[in-house]
Amino acid sequence: MTPELKGFLLVSIAKMVVVFTVVMVGVALLTLMERKVSAWMQNRLGPNRVGFGGLLQPAADGLKNIIKEETRPPFANKFLFILAPAMAFIPALCLSAVIPFAAPLPMEFNFSLPLLGRFVHHGVTPMVVADLPIGFLFVIAISSLGVYGIALAGWSSNSKYSLLGGLRASAQMVSYEVAMGLSLIPVLLLSGNVSFSVIIANQQQGLPYVLPLFLSFFVFLVSGFAETNRVPFDMPEAESELIAGYHTEYSAMKFSLFFIAEYSNMVTVSAMTATLFFGGWDIPGSWDQTHTGLIVSLVTFLAFFMKMFFFLFLFMWIRWTLPRFRFDQLMALGWKVLIPLSLAYVMVIAVAIYLIEDVLHVTSIRVEQAILAGVSLVLGFVVFFLMDRNTVISGSQMKRREAIARVAAAAPDSRL
Repeated sequence: MTPELKGFLLVSIAKMVVVFTVVMVGVALLTLMERKVSAWMQNRLGPNRVGFGGLLQPAADGLKNIIKEETRPPFANKFLFILAPAMAFIPALCLSAVIPFAAPLPMEFNFSLPLLGRFVHHGVTPMVVADLPIGFLFVIAISSLGVYGIALAGWSSNSKYSLLGGLRASAQMVSYEVAMGLSLIPVLLLSGNVSFSVIIANQQQGLPYVLPLFLSFFVFLVSGFAETNRVPFDMPEAESELIAGYHTEYSAMKFSLFFIAEYSNMVTVSAMTATLFFGGWDIPGSWDQTHTGLIVSLVTFLAFFMKMFFFLFLFMWIRWTLPRFRFDQLMALGWKVLIPLSLAYVMVIAVAIYLIEDVLHVTSIRVEQAILAGVSLVLGFVVFFLMDRNTVISGSQMKRREAIARVAAAAPDSRL
């Protein structure tokens, strides 16, 4: 093994340890953040007994789950019952390894260790565990494996409530994966690449993609809520209907693995949203492009963290603001609204890019994206203000008016 290869392996191992440690600790702290945010929105205190301000509450919860008794239903499929939490947890944890979290860091070292020999590394080190050329295609492919863990958890428990939760999860996640994949096609059309690093570089040269591709951002974000089973799309867990759904029969750490997977998926969706539509670790301006070094990497990491943190807060904000949809509303929103909207938007963006580049011969990236931002603004006005918003998801007042109209039509002389 050459010294350069050993240096590369050392850097890769260090990045893996840092990223996965931060993710696991961050997921634990997100449970505390969720409870604090909900308490703030409901005008109460939240956890404040364990440690200063309740900071040690996640550690106490983790210790409680570790020492709790592991139970298994007597007629459950033992192997699949144990495998299901791992199948939900492992893909969720792996996704954080492919998203860049800071500007590349120039790094050089040349040293020797007893028995291990010489380690050499020089050049610019990307701040990502694995800078894959397939980018967000890898994330979509691996995240889709999580549905197997949830479906198997519901089936292997040999419980009707768990089975219904698993079936709901399968239908929901498959449906919204289609919409999520279609929403990323305009990103591919505009950037010409699926690599996260290339997409960030293109946004550095032009505008954040949230402006020229606003509808893609909207569909991706809504699909992300559904993929993570968060309110208002938490049908697989619906406590009032399914007694927690697919994980009803789980306890102790197997139960915790499902929640760790959920919060890990929240981190992944938030990081992808920040990367694909808000420039990732890029800071507006050219400072991070004209400077290199440790300070630049730290500042860009802080910028990336703040963008990701905003969307994590948005997940919690929505949870304590909107009520849960009915299941028919959820499926109708996916198949009747988001998927047709994504398909139409792909065609519009493809035609617009062709006209801008091949007919108008616009060569400036910023001008091209500014024109697309205008197109997206017009389309957004049509979708959100002109189209009938009560066609698929209609509230109780709409249902009441429809019922009154039907009664009035059937009996014109009756008084309501």
